[in-house]
Amino acid sequence: MKKIIIAFVLLLSITTFAQETEWLTDYNKAAKLSIKKNKPILANFTGSDWCGWCKVLKKEVFNTPEFAKWAKKNVILLEVDFPRKTKLSPELQKQNYALQRAFGVRGYPTIWLFEPGKGDNPKQDIKPLGKTGYIRGGFQKWVATLNKYL
Repeated sequence: MKKIIIAFVLLLSITTFAQETEWLTDYNKAAKLSIKKNKPILANFTGSDWCGWCKVLKKEVFNTPEFAKWAKKNVILLEVDFPRKTKLSPELQKQNYALQRAFGVRGYPTIWLFEPGKGDNPKQDIKPLGKTGYIRGGFQKWVATLNKYL
């Protein structure tokens, strides 16, 4: 019986790990992948370790298997984080503040869906498709807002 329980817990942890989504933090990598796969970038502007609504959005939407499946099919994920307790590298801080200014983000969570520029500098000619934030009601209600922009 003990072996069955251990096997079940192991299987459950493997399944849970497989459902997690990969959030990039490097804009240039996300832009190259976006162009290569012909998918827009979904940028999550967040205060991951202090923003209450960011944590709720993560729990209700981003940590669900439905979101993982939807994201894999439709978008490249980019986390643009502004933590208070965790220290980011100076390069990442500079990138995140530049993106915050470029998109006019004034509150968290703010989610932008956009296409990067196609030339040598993917930060030029960004094509915004739409934005949203936290929407009460779970994955289905939240993703319905973004599907209008795809």
